Amino acid sequence: MTVIVLSGPVGAGKSSLTAILSKYLGTKPFYESVDDNPVLPLFYKDPLKYTYLLQLFFLNTRFHSIKKALSDDNNVLDRSIYEDSLFFHMNADIGRANDLEVQTYEELLENMMKELERMPKRHPDLLVHINVSYETMIRRIQKRGRSYEQLSFDPTLEDYYKRMLRYYEKWYDDYDYSPKMMIDGDHYDFMASESDRTEVLDQITQKLKQVGKLPKNWQAGEIARKAIEIGQ
Repeated sequence: MTVIVLSGPVGAGKSSLTAILSKYLGTKPFYESVDDNPVLPLFYKDPLKYTYLLQLFFLNTRFHSIKKALSDDNNVLDRSIYEDSLFFHMNADIGRANDLEVQTYEELLENMMKELERMPKRHPDLLVHINVSYETMIRRIQKRGRSYEQLSFDPTLEDYYKRMLRYYEKWYDDYDYSPKMMIDGDHYDFMASESDRTEVLDQITQKLKQVGKLPKNWQAGEIARKAIEIGQ
């Protein structure tokens, strides 16, 4: 079995690449709970009040997803539990969580990570990180149209999004749960461009080969043809 997790900031294209990659490799996708998340719109309206609740909601849903992914056959997750600490500590650093909430959150996350260590498969096989600039991030946020994510909804989101990108730089450098690779989300528009999609899939395939984790049921070759079919 092969488990791939994606990472990247808001608007990077994680869900889109998850759909493309899971179809390409013949694996099962796991998506972050966003559109059916009752807390997320509340967080954007009042982040001081809802940060802790939102992070607990995400932590719980991601914990269930990663447990299922690590115990099933081949899977792709559009975000996993490994990024949760980044978001919570970023919000805590700007005063949206108190010391008790931070302590409780860290203890809960530590307990969850210890439980994952007891799984038959303890870690993903590959992290695929989508790196984007602020300009690309905002353009994709505008394109998908969630009102509460827009700068017009809350101008202070500009600082929040730029801060997020800075935090991701250190997070990616420090990540050591599995092999990792970075996709240039500014250069490759894998959602709209057929050739870019082919190139990104080729990069991920080569990395999986390198670490010896290409799914056994996947037949080598036909990268361009399969990429075209996925885009249809």
